Amino acid sequence: MVFDFSFVLVLATVVTGLVWAADAGYFKPRRLARSPAGTLPGEPVLVEYARSFFPIILIVLVIRSFLFEPFRIPSDSMMPTLLDGDFIFVNKFTYGLRLPVANTEVVRLGAPQRGDVVVFRLPSDPATNYIKRLVGLPGDHIIVRGKRVYVNGEPQPVTLDGVYEGFGHTGAQVALETLGAVPHRVLYIPERPSYDFDDVVPAGHFFFMGDNRDNSRDSRFPEVGFVPEHLVVGKAVRIWLNWNLPNAPIWSRIGDAIH
Repeated sequence: MVFDFSFVLVLATVVTGLVWAADAGYFKPRRLARSPAGTLPGEPVLVEYARSFFPIILIVLVIRSFLFEPFRIPSDSMMPTLLDGDFIFVNKFTYGLRLPVANTEVVRLGAPQRGDVVVFRLPSDPATNYIKRLVGLPGDHIIVRGKRVYVNGEPQPVTLDGVYEGFGHTGAQVALETLGAVPHRVLYIPERPSYDFDDVVPAGHFFFMGDNRDNSRDSRFPEVGFVPEHLVVGKAVRIWLNWNLPNAPIWSRIGDAIH
């Protein structure tokens, strides 16, 4: 169990719902019975707040837990796909429905696919969310060597695509990589050595990498490692805002789909 904002929402929903239900079923009838005929008794402030906020909190909880959840990108590890300061929506039902807080799967609707941009909970600290690209599925043999990715012995197609001139890491090498059926851009920083990797993804786990290959703390590193399936939060689908001073906002990124 993770004591995060979802826990706060669940707790607030339960408390306001219980207060409202207790008043409607027990206290309100007694207030009416004690009031003079033809008059309506006043409602306690606590009950008034519970009645007002319960449906709002419940709606937010349902949307955030089962439909879409907003996240902010706090680093440049997914450049050039995502920039520091991007605010994104994560689809919570693409892979299945999970109960908030307990994170128990109740309905399976699909499975993560190679190339998806995924938000997951850090295995060593489930209160921390990471966003990376899914490279290795359960049972895959993943090799990263010389900044190239090999899946089950097959090098993933990469085509150099010029020099990066956007926000941050200007001068880095841009390349177009394809994982499965998903083409996307990645960054290589020439002056930084490749962080190599060679292992098989265990059953029920995934292997993730950032698109900023030489500046990403991801599954290649022991502090992240292979990510259990139950820690997957959802699939990143769209940017709804970018706000990172002094360049904020970047209007052109608003509404962009995430590939």
